[in-house]
Amino acid sequence: MTGPADSLPSLAAGAPATYGDRLLGRRYRLVAPYLSAPARADGATLLDFGCGNGAQTLTFSELFTRIVGVDIDGQYLGDFQRHIGDRGLGRQIFPVRYDGTTVPLADGVADCAVSFTVLEHVADEKRALSELARVLAPGGRLIISVPNRWWIFETHGADLPLLPWNRVPLVSWWPKPLHDRFARARIYGKAEIEAKIAAAGFTVDCSFYQTAPLDMLRWRPLQKLMRRLVFGNDSTSIPLLATEVVVVAHR
Repeated sequence: MTGPADSLPSLAAGAPATYGDRLLGRRYRLVAPYLSAPARADGATLLDFGCGNGAQTLTFSELFTRIVGVDIDGQYLGDFQRHIGDRGLGRQIFPVRYDGTTVPLADGVADCAVSFTVLEHVADEKRALSELARVLAPGGRLIISVPNRWWIFETHGADLPLLPWNRVPLVSWWPKPLHDRFARARIYGKAEIEAKIAAAGFTVDCSFYQTAPLDMLRWRPLQKLMRRLVFGNDSTSIPLLATEVVVVAHR
């Protein structure tokens, strides 16, 4: 799929978290307190934009009467559907294929929407945010996370000349034009993503840094030590310790 001018030259598709990842619980604990929805006779609806395999989506199953997960990847949606069936949630949770342009929902149908590290991959980020605004009911809440520019690693990797390892430290700190030339996904500072969300018609309520879960650190002794000493809390005030920026807003 060819994107418009705001796409990176090497823009790549994202990969969802694996079922059981520490990241899933961390996100849930951080955002669940913001997911209260107006009472409706037929219950509240949550949209997960870029739901992938549904590993994160399913963590919200007890909070909403109806959940719709949309994604462009049919294989991920198939995995999601199998997990829904295994849990007997077929009448509550619905995976839906997204064409990358228009969210397949009517105007104002969702009470809340979440999207976790998806915006950096879409072909047109302005269109994606506009679609989220369209499908949310007035007063509906949006919670979105994006990669944090000040984490030491470019979390999605970068295709650098002569360097086979794509997780070179500090690439995310490079000036935006240089970063975007080689990176596989966009990356954001807190003020930058807040401004983009506000420009799409939302009112920003708050934002915070989500601490690195260290799921990608495979040497378990070091992983346990770092989680205990440095990365134990779900959020942090120190940008260098955070992989994601989370923004809470309403329409």
